[in-house]
Amino acid sequence: MRVTVVTTWLPTAVAPSSGSFVVRDCLAMRQVGQDVRIVHLVPPHQDDGTRRALIEGLRVVRVPMRPADPVSVARAARHLPALLEDAEVLHSMAMSALLPLGLLDTVHALRTPWVHTEHWSGLTNPGTLTPALRAGRMLVTHELARPDVVTAVCDYLAAPVRRARFEAPTVVVPCVVEPLARVAERRQGPGLRLVSVGGLVERKDPLTGVEVLAELVARGTDASLTLVGDGPLREQVAARANERGVGERLRLTGTLDAAGVRRELEAADLFLGPTRGDNFFVSAAEAIVAGRPVVVSDAGGQVEYVAEANGAVVPAGSTVGVWADAVTATLGRLEGASAGDIAATIGQRFASQQVGESYRRVHEQAAGRLR
Repeated sequence: MRVTVVTTWLPTAVAPSSGSFVVRDCLAMRQVGQDVRIVHLVPPHQDDGTRRALIEGLRVVRVPMRPADPVSVARAARHLPALLEDAEVLHSMAMSALLPLGLLDTVHALRTPWVHTEHWSGLTNPGTLTPALRAGRMLVTHELARPDVVTAVCDYLAAPVRRARFEAPTVVVPCVVEPLARVAERRQGPGLRLVSVGGLVERKDPLTGVEVLAELVARGTDASLTLVGDGPLREQVAARANERGVGERLRLTGTLDAAGVRRELEAADLFLGPTRGDNFFVSAAEAIVAGRPVVVSDAGGQVEYVAEANGAVVPAGSTVGVWADAVTATLGRLEGASAGDIAATIGQRFASQQVGESYRRVHEQAAGRLR
């Protein structure tokens, strides 16, 4: 089946890590025999000037679009019919991709069966949004009713999507988290090494991670914390660690590639994720697949795969003491579990083959519906 993916999130030379999960999904579709092409509605701050590209063998056409500018959205919409001409299925990804496609649908210029995949945590955790984004959430909720089928990465996200779509089909297709050919055994050395992976932003709450580190140290634990990622809270995080007397125990790596992330997970004893709002929480699943136990908040779809055999879930907003207790209890409970035991709790569940086959079924479902 010929599938044209339309997305606003994709890697460029300016933003090489943007939309990596979109690439993984497209590769999963291709893996099960689908002919996948991508239209990248590239925003100005990520535009590297290229208009055609090849990303891991996937053909990409870039069309400039500023999502906040209605004129720019309308201009991008005019390009899309020609780019969709021979597609058997249109598959949009990310909320902002709905804007130009919604315009085409309004004027009945969109006749291709339409699947949309949504990831936005703002649908599940509106309390983390700015006033402007809350207004945007209302628009996204309205536009989600348009596609023939919408997929969500977990049941946690599927719930608000289903409310927006009434009786129209909504299907859960998880993110790709590929099982590893070799899982590094758990570290046996002294001390406790914590790791967290994600942007240094309020929603990910890295400051709570620092406070948990300080609490564990105050209890007499020789602990350290590595934060993989970057963002506007970097200086504040470092300052808080110094204030709490754990500055030398905190390491900020900045953004790393997939191999770098894997090395940090393998060097750690436990993944700490005090997020205030996620959906699938890919980095937590990657930690489990790497054979490392996790302690995460309940604000996200991670509650659907984190269990006693691989970690613990802490209510969002809990005190630092509760978080520290959960870390200690989880390490004690799973002391005898091997890395392979922990990784097996997810196994092939989120493998690209499984995800690709799920998307193929969704595409067939959309193609069979009368628009």
